[in-house]
Amino acid sequence: MQSVLTYLIPFTIGIIMFGIGLNLSPTDFKRVFVRPKGILFGLFGQLVLMPAFGFLVAFLAPIDPVFKLGIILITACPGGTSSNLITYLLQGRVALSVSITAFNSFLIIFTIPIILELGTYLFLGKNQDVSLSVYQTFYEIAITVIIPVLSGMFFHHYFRRTTLSIMPYLRYILPFLLLIMFSFVLFSENQNESTQSINYNMELLIPALLINVGVMLMGYYFSGWVGIKHTGKFTIAIEMGLQNTALAIFIATNLLHLEGLSTIAVLYGSFSFFTTFIFAYIMKRFGRKDELE
Repeated sequence: MQSVLTYLIPFTIGIIMFGIGLNLSPTDFKRVFVRPKGILFGLFGQLVLMPAFGFLVAFLAPIDPVFKLGIILITACPGGTSSNLITYLLQGRVALSVSITAFNSFLIIFTIPIILELGTYLFLGKNQDVSLSVYQTFYEIAITVIIPVLSGMFFHHYFRRTTLSIMPYLRYILPFLLLIMFSFVLFSENQNESTQSINYNMELLIPALLINVGVMLMGYYFSGWVGIKHTGKFTIAIEMGLQNTALAIFIATNLLHLEGLSTIAVLYGSFSFFTTFIFAYIMKRFGRKDELE
């Protein structure tokens, strides 16, 4: 199963990002960087506000210290492809979402070790060295995000008629592909131990939900305070609501080797796509619709 996941996950993510790229043009990205307020606040929200909120919840939650560190871990791993897909489905600022994903994938090389070292010191009373490979991170973001998106944009530009015939079906095909990937990950043999741990620790659901909803509200309202308009606000909320649970699980099981540490990440990954979609839809539908930025 693990060997299948090794190839299935990046391939599926690449296909999804190619489909998202079909809906983008260079003009969309030009807008992001000419008016960088959205991407700057989005990165600040993911890399500073979100971990800070994680520490607050961890301090207040009456749970085992290793689960407190699990909360820190999940808030230290900002979202990836899933947030891009939800933004696309809800017609948010897709170029902004993809740009934030690309940049945070590099920045977490430096932020995750700092956040986890502080978390292990505060909750476990010891220091923990964590390092992520710069080359591996660049390779993964290139093959799963940058190259597929650019390929989709290229295909749209040179095969416009074919692209227009495909686009109506993407809203069904892309979520279906993501569902398949989630199913393989959640029911893989490597997650059985964490899944069983969840069954015995359902009190973790409350802090996990609090993280999901809390960081989305922070992203939505705080981005409004700095002048970002409605579509950018719920796009940033989506980015903050979905975490990279696959990365969190990898760090917990392959780098930190602490029993039960991946439990929060597995639990969070089992529901956050759906709750993030629902709350983002509510924000889009009932939030204040200012003139688009």
